[in-house]
Amino acid sequence: MSIRHGLLALLERGQMYGYQLRAAFEESTGSTWPLNIGQVYTTLSRLERDGLVRPLPESEAGQRPYEITDAGRADLALWFATPISRTDRPRDELAIKLALALTTPGVDVRAVVQTQRTATMRALQELTRLKYASDRPEDLPWRLVLDAMVFQAEAEVRWLDHCETSLVRHRPPVSGPSPISEAVGRSGEEARR
Repeated sequence: MSIRHGLLALLERGQMYGYQLRAAFEESTGSTWPLNIGQVYTTLSRLERDGLVRPLPESEAGQRPYEITDAGRADLALWFATPISRTDRPRDELAIKLALALTTPGVDVRAVVQTQRTATMRALQELTRLKYASDRPEDLPWRLVLDAMVFQAEAEVRWLDHCETSLVRHRPPVSGPSPISEAVGRSGEEARR
């Protein structure tokens, strides 16, 4: 999710200063994505530079509220109307980790899969517990975020099951030394001559 659009959505509710934006963001997401106050102010500066928000005069307490501009509303409306592209998502560290584990000598890939499955199952249990901790209507945004996290964890467990099945079927190729080890061996022999 874009912090930029998250802050614009919050400012659509009304004027807020940095700490209010941070608290509202965390409340809306059930604190599943904690925001650093520095991120809030850096993003506000960029939004102001881009003409999407404008600062208002400081309050007597020294806090500077911001409000969304018409350009900010248009940008926010476009964001809500545009589907999230799968290519816009960050790299999947777990998939990369397993791919590298398969090709790294001495790594027990099955143990890597099992360790991840255990951690994911623990997280899934905690998310499920949190999901049923409250049923108040005002908690709906938080519960929807939790639902998304539960579904992602369930999908990860299914994918890990698939990985484990694939590992059982996988027969490592029988081969001699790798070209790298042969080159290292040759250079070692040459050095001994």
